[in-house]
Amino acid sequence: MPPGADKLLVNEIFYSVQGESTHAGRPCAFVRLTACNLRCNYCDTEYAFHQGRRMTVAEVVDRVEGYRCPLVEITGGEPLLQEAVHPLCAALLAAGKQVMIETSGALDVSRLDPRVIKIMDLKCPGSGEAQSNLWSNLRHLNPLDEVKFVISDRADYEWTRTVIADYKLDRRVNAVLISPAFGRIEPASLAAWMLEDRLPARLQLQMHKYIWSPNARGV
Repeated sequence: MPPGADKLLVNEIFYSVQGESTHAGRPCAFVRLTACNLRCNYCDTEYAFHQGRRMTVAEVVDRVEGYRCPLVEITGGEPLLQEAVHPLCAALLAAGKQVMIETSGALDVSRLDPRVIKIMDLKCPGSGEAQSNLWSNLRHLNPLDEVKFVISDRADYEWTRTVIADYKLDRRVNAVLISPAFGRIEPASLAAWMLEDRLPARLQLQMHKYIWSPNARGV
């Protein structure tokens, strides 16, 4: 089980180029926490389900500070499974970092400091985990936040188009991100659908998978 309020189970900490979101292309320090409550069928970080070592919040912040990078992303796995993610966010903010957290949106985000940029990955039906979406989380999004949809097929796209319209997401957050599930759908097809519908969203590719091997870790 993940540790308590003082310690984290950390899968990896590394320095790379941010591959997604409106911050894509920026140097970024990543803190990947261990454990996930979902099992998306296209998951590319299954190694984060179990592998990790215990670190204090202070130890994590010290490692991050060593990269001398203003942008930090906390990811997983699912980082909100660990109670100590909240003091970690507080410590990184106090250190002057711009903090992002990538979460599935299946767990309550209301406790997160509003200065933390939430990248909420709403699960489409093609993921096998759409039933896990906690829709009340959308009430806690603010203009700093971003919502991501990973599209496996045309049905996922049409589902996403409906969700964006029903919840007026493009008016509530900084960006709505549309990603092709890597290896499942051609980006050109997704781009064509978005252009045809004039979808109020941003097409994004996982930049790191094009710079390095799609299976590379620590990038």
